[in-house]
Amino acid sequence: MHLHRLDQVAVALFPDFSRSKLQSWIKAGVLTVDGAVLRSKDKVSVDQMLQLCTQLEPEVSWSGEDIPLDICFEDEHVLVVNKPAGLVVHPAAGHAGGTLVNALIHYAPELDCLPRGGIVHRLDKDTSGIMFVARSPLAHRSLVEQLSARTVKREYAAVCIGALSGGGTINEPIGRHPHARTKMAVVHNGKPAVTHFKVAERFGNHTAITVSLETGRTHQIRVHMAHRHHPLVGDPTYGGRPRIPSGASAALVDGLRQFSRQALHARTLAFDHPASGERLELGTHLPDDLEALLALLRAEDVP
Repeated sequence: MHLHRLDQVAVALFPDFSRSKLQSWIKAGVLTVDGAVLRSKDKVSVDQMLQLCTQLEPEVSWSGEDIPLDICFEDEHVLVVNKPAGLVVHPAAGHAGGTLVNALIHYAPELDCLPRGGIVHRLDKDTSGIMFVARSPLAHRSLVEQLSARTVKREYAAVCIGALSGGGTINEPIGRHPHARTKMAVVHNGKPAVTHFKVAERFGNHTAITVSLETGRTHQIRVHMAHRHHPLVGDPTYGGRPRIPSGASAALVDGLRQFSRQALHARTLAFDHPASGERLELGTHLPDDLEALLALLRAEDVP
């Protein structure tokens, strides 16, 4: 008769939950074997019955708020939303409420039983675009694993300063800035970071690019493009002062100065559905402010 550790068997029988969560339930005595409380390392056989009697407890203390959501896709496992620029993803110091998580918990109250309210990846406050949210324990585990395995594909639209002649790949490690601790930077001891970009549209002094990532470091696109001396238009952290082309019209000057957030939008997202395994590919339209910027560059910043 083959014997296996209780926690190993539990992972196979209850795939919605992580091994650490199941181990905590074994220790608490709510996951039993033939009615008996055992230890995670105890051995069990195929003729024994495992029973899990528990209720999912809230894992976050954040409250729901009635904030509009732009939902691209939803079912019992996943929510895919189009986040507007200016919306913080989850509460933190200085942002106790009014965040995407508050909106999500109001829309789907079951999210308060998932770690971080179902958030498994994030976008910067002033980056707009598509992102997914786990809605079930199964989805949370699956999406975290897909992100770790780098099988989630994301494509971004951006506008950078300067005229690029072609696309390329930036393979430079990213870590905390050595002096400004709220910023990231290319540093020799940082984590590996790989960014691919290609030219989508050329202007006289700017370039619209399409960007894809192999890694998902904090501020990765913004840091890498600034490192190449082509920071994103409007980036308040890495872009410096607005760069006004010589001879620019009043309309172009105003448009560049008034674009006060990084010109970056997460346009497409592809991943495997946690339950069905079906490959989902979802996309969004460019937001109005980015469309207006591109229209201005087409009209005023000609090559």
